[in-house]
Amino acid sequence: MYTPVRLARLYEQIVEQIEERIRNGELKPGDQLPSERELAEQFGVSRTAVREAIKALREKGLVEVHPGRGTFVTDNVHQVVRQTLGMLLRRERARRISDLMEVRELLEPSIAALAAERATEEHLEAMRRAVEIMDASFDDPERFVEADLDFHLALAEGTGNPLIPLLLDPIIDMLREHRVQVFLVGGAARGQFYHKQILEAVTQRDPEAARAAMIAHLQQIREDSAHIREETP
Repeated sequence: MYTPVRLARLYEQIVEQIEERIRNGELKPGDQLPSERELAEQFGVSRTAVREAIKALREKGLVEVHPGRGTFVTDNVHQVVRQTLGMLLRRERARRISDLMEVRELLEPSIAALAAERATEEHLEAMRRAVEIMDASFDDPERFVEADLDFHLALAEGTGNPLIPLLLDPIIDMLREHRVQVFLVGGAARGQFYHKQILEAVTQRDPEAARAAMIAHLQQIREDSAHIREETP
């Protein structure tokens, strides 16, 4: 069991305890962490503090969040790959939002098409859940964006190719703040329209419809981004 924490910056103390358990081998690669609710009870904190801690652990490459399945301790290979890709993407060639968007436009239409052929019911359920959370979060940008990220990651996992989420995850993670900005200029409702189209196409096992819906979604994001000053992510 974890030790309850009650001081300021609670999420950092949660991170320290979980990180220590990973270092000493109590938590091994592939182990699943308790649910957000269970962790909040064990630590004696709010679910918001737990959510921040999981985000920090994920950014360190120590855990992977699989929508609809849970949070798992990573293996060293995945951690190194993710951190290396993240470092590369932060170098000169990927500083602009438009650079990252261009990579998404190359990858994600094909990802959507492949997911339409291969996604399991588990992947579909994760996408449905993400869409439901977004539907309920039009007044909460951060919650909406987290569900948005989960939707696209579940879609990547639905390809059945373990390398694809590793490639896409650092890219969509770097666009987190940009997604909040798109939300604030009214892009949430437009994006949600396309999320539902993509989900429907994948559910119907229609690769070309999934590809077309993703292309339209990324074009919508470009149009909304025209209202935002481009910044370094």
